[in-house]
Order: sequence, then structure tokens, then C-alpha cells
Amino acid sequence: MTDSPLASAPFTAAQKEYLQGFFAGAMLSAPFVGHTAAGLLTGAPASAASGNLAAPANEPTEETVYGTPLSELSKPERWKHEQNGLDVWDKLVAHAATGRFPDDADNFRFRYYGLFYVAPAQDSFMARLRIPAGDVTSHQLRGLADLATDLGNGFIDITTRANFQLREFKPKHLVDVLTRIQDLGLSSRGSGADNIRNLTATPTSGFDRNELIDVRPFAKALSHYILNHRDLFGLPRKFNIAFDSGGSISAAADTNDIGFFAVRVSARSLVAASVAPDARPPSIDTIYFRVELGGISGHGDFARDTGLLLAPDELVPVAAAMVRVFRDHGDRTDRKKARLKYLLEKWGVEKFLEETARRLAFPLRRLPREACEPRHPVLKHGHLGTFRQAQPGLNYVGVGVPVGRLSARQLRRIAELAEHYGKGEVRLTVWQNLLIPHVPETYVATVERAIRSMGLFTEASTSAGCVIACTGRKGCKYAAADTKGHAVSLAQHLTKHGPTTDFPVNIHLTGCSNSCAQHYCGDIGGVSTKLADGREGYHLVIGGGLGDEQGIARLLFSGVAAEDLPAHVSKILSTYQAKHAPGETFVQWARRHSVKELQELLS
Repeated sequence: MTDSPLASAPFTAAQKEYLQGFFAGAMLSAPFVGHTAAGLLTGAPASAASGNLAAPANEPTEETVYGTPLSELSKPERWKHEQNGLDVWDKLVAHAATGRFPDDADNFRFRYYGLFYVAPAQDSFMARLRIPAGDVTSHQLRGLADLATDLGNGFIDITTRANFQLREFKPKHLVDVLTRIQDLGLSSRGSGADNIRNLTATPTSGFDRNELIDVRPFAKALSHYILNHRDLFGLPRKFNIAFDSGGSISAAADTNDIGFFAVRVSARSLVAASVAPDARPPSIDTIYFRVELGGISGHGDFARDTGLLLAPDELVPVAAAMVRVFRDHGDRTDRKKARLKYLLEKWGVEKFLEETARRLAFPLRRLPREACEPRHPVLKHGHLGTFRQAQPGLNYVGVGVPVGRLSARQLRRIAELAEHYGKGEVRLTVWQNLLIPHVPETYVATVERAIRSMGLFTEASTSAGCVIACTGRKGCKYAAADTKGHAVSLAQHLTKHGPTTDFPVNIHLTGCSNSCAQHYCGDIGGVSTKLADGREGYHLVIGGGLGDEQGIARLLFSGVAAEDLPAHVSKILSTYQAKHAPGETFVQWARRHSVKELQELLS
């Protein structure tokens, strides 16, 4: 048989057009797609593929990355182009064998494996995990405690993404750290650099008496999808996604790039909103999800409702499609403008949704927010203390962890409590604490005593309901102050000296403008700064909140010395207690006054 001369000939323009149309039709008939037809045809993102097909063969063009010329890329983008962070395993092995620390480029790439060289703060590595929905077992806790003891500093930190970080690993232990994490059934892949960070979810999912649906399966399904699709790594910047169950506890989903919020659509809500019959969703009195986009509290913005209404089985494909749109069109030249918020500002939400819809095999559904049942009220400090579960006779115990730091011994003890008095299950929260669920009524007091005996707590203090702090100067090169140390001192001062307030108050301290501790979302917040005399200090903000208290805190005082922080916060709390109206929360009181009025009250 003779080979056809056409077998090796290049496609003509007409043939290329035909093939594009053929694959587009095939993609539209698939049950789920997250790629464009052109991307499937050429192996390149849609924008790059269509541009390459249109360019004359004899016209030289500069190489591009998702449409951006190489010469215009930011430094991290050039590092990613030179070598993908997922391809550095051999380098990790070599660094471990020789005990070497990486240069800047490889330090960035190693973060694709969750490994951070944190010099000059510490001459060692930090390892960040991926724990979708913050759901861990007692077996995994023991394994992490052993890992921290054997190779790290003997401590483990709960992060503000319901995750774990372990610190002070030497280069020779890099491979051992990663393999031991994997042996526990956990992962660190993609937990740093320009990737999708740990997927968070309502921490009481599965046992919240007021939740609409258990959202853990969706967070875990999306996490597996991400880990198994290489093209979802190497985004323009990091990307956050959260799932809210609609129950008593918030997932802080409105601070994420994508927030999925469970809602109920009922015949009553549709009638109340005057939704025409032909505009109603296919199922009534059922659970859907609303989609909010563009949250980034460190840049002073919350996610905004898009009008989308998704069925549960549409969550993963829609999330994947949205991430791919951001991947293809996000800014790769200016790191400060490389988050989803800025693409939405440039395009508008409608164009973003149109691009998302092009990557799906089903149409997107729209419904006004008012056509959904109102969300169940959020219990602000429901992550601390003991609360009844949906399951009769069982309770969850919210354990307060000062600034989220646990010793290996404390972690092992938590594992024992979860195993002996629960079902061996623990949930992490975005407030840097944890929950022990499924505790029978008869054992609650025993568990609470054991928690207090190890230096932890179970109730929100009326003077410092929840003190959150990022890693700070001792573990992060970007921080201007020892936020964890100052937060511990502040919490101890308020616990001992008060003042006592009618309602617990949240205090968030963060070390830099990245706002890992979300200082703009606390009742009282602080972002660290260096004072003129070289001392560490904070700019204090007031009146922030999440969920039904959503709002960006306003600047109250600039340049407060760290040693003066307890006195300033005490003055704010005592003034609130003396001046607030009956039943008025701290946020309500703070927002009722202008900044000038608050400053005069506190002078």
C-alpha cells in the first residue's frame, strides 16, 4: 500500500477551519468541557491557538505566553516559562542530596510542591499542605505531629485557609517531607505560587443543624480535578475558591475569587420575587448554588453576586471553566493587577461569564438573588464552644488555638480526643482553630476539660473573641512585625485585664499588604509597619466584617507602636462597652460613627 501524498502535507486554511468547526461541535456534545475547541485542536490556550492559525507562515512573531509577549512578562512568569514548577522533582532530589537551598527562580518553582524557602526570616523551608474542606483524621494528625517532631521545629500552624503549615525543614529533608505527607494520604501539590490554593468549605458541613447541603464532596471533587489537570497550574496569580453550606457557620466565601453559596429556591421565594414561570429553574423547593466572583479583601473588595444559579453537579465544570478563562486572559505583566478582580474590572462580569459559557456543554442559568430563600443567620463565633449537631445526641466542640499554633504534643492529644470521644475526625477552620465533631452528650464536659488542660480554650472571650494572626516577621520575609508574638501578648492582656464586652470581638493582625490574616475583615484589624524610629508598629482599622456583617474596615490610627497595641485595643473596647446602645454589636457601633467621631471618643 502506498502512502498518500496528502498524509504529510500541511493543512490548508479551509481544512483548519473545517477541523475547528468539527471539534467545536464535538466539544458541545460532551457531558463536560473546560477547554475551548481551539485549545483541544492545537494543545494551546484558545487565544494563542487562534492567533497562531491566523498569522501568515512567513511573518516572524515574538513567542507569547497566553497571548503576552515574552518581553512583557513579569519575572515569575519568565521563571514559569523557562521551567514548569511541576517538573522540578529531580532538582528537589538534587538539593536534598547536597543540602543546598534554591535560588530565587527555583524557590518559586519549589512552591508548586508546597515547599517555601523562607529566608531571611528563617534559613529553612516551610511546607504547606492541601486539605480540601479542612477535613482531617486522627491518623493524619499523628503522622503530621511525628513529621514536625522528626524533621521540623515540633510545631504546626493552622492557616486562614483551613490548612496546615509545618516549618524549619532543612534541604536534606525535602524529599522525606514530601513522601511522608503523601504516605498520610495528604498532598502539598500546588499549595503555593500561582496556583489554586486550598479549597475551603463550611467547617460544620455534614453535621450543621441548619445547613442546606454538605459541601465537602464538591470541595473534594474539585480538588481532585485540579490535581489531575496540569493546565490548571501556573495561573497569572494565586486563586481562592470556597463553598458555603448556607448553615449556621460562615465559610468566609465572600473573600474568595470564586464563592459558591448554597441556596434554596422555593415556590414561595419565586412568587415573592415575581419570577415568571418561563424564567424559573427546572426544580422547585431544591438546593442550588449562587456564584460570587472577585473577592480579595487585601485589596479592599468582596466577591459580588453574578446572578448565576448552579445545580450541584455543575459546580466543578463551572469552576474549572472560570479558572481557565482567568488562566488565558489574566494579567501576566503586572503582579499587582494579576488577580481575578482586575480581569473582571477590565472586562466586566458579563464578558467573563460569556467566555465561561463558551467552555461548557450546558447553558448557564440566571436568577435574581431575591428569588432565593434568605440565608440562615450566621453564628459569628460558632466555631468556638460546644454546639448540638444535626445527629441526635451528638455535639461538636470548637477548640480555640492561640494564633493557630499547636505543638506536636497538643496535636497528638487532639487526635486522641477525636478518636476516643468522636469518630476520629477533625475539621480545620479559616479562623485558625479546629472542631472535634460527633462527641456524645455524656463526654462533652470531659473533652472540654482535656482541651483546657493542654492550654487551649473552648469559648470566645468577651474581650478577645477571636485573635487571628498571619505568620509574621519570624517566618515570612514580607512581614514588618512579629504578628503572632504580638497577637499572643494582646490576647493574654485582654484575657487578664479585659475589658469585658457584651459581645465577643474579632481582632486580625497581618504582617503586610497581602493581608493573609484579612485585617480589613476584623472588628479591629492591624497591618504591620516599620515606625520612623525603627520599631515595629501597626496601622489600626475598625469595623470590618464578613457575611451578613460584610464591610471593609476603615483606618482609625496610623503608626501605633507594637508595645502600645494592648492599651489602644483596650481603650477601643472599653469605649464601645460604655457608649454602645443596648444590643448593639461592635460592628454596628463602629459603623454608626464616622472615623473622626471615633477618634474623638478615643482621645
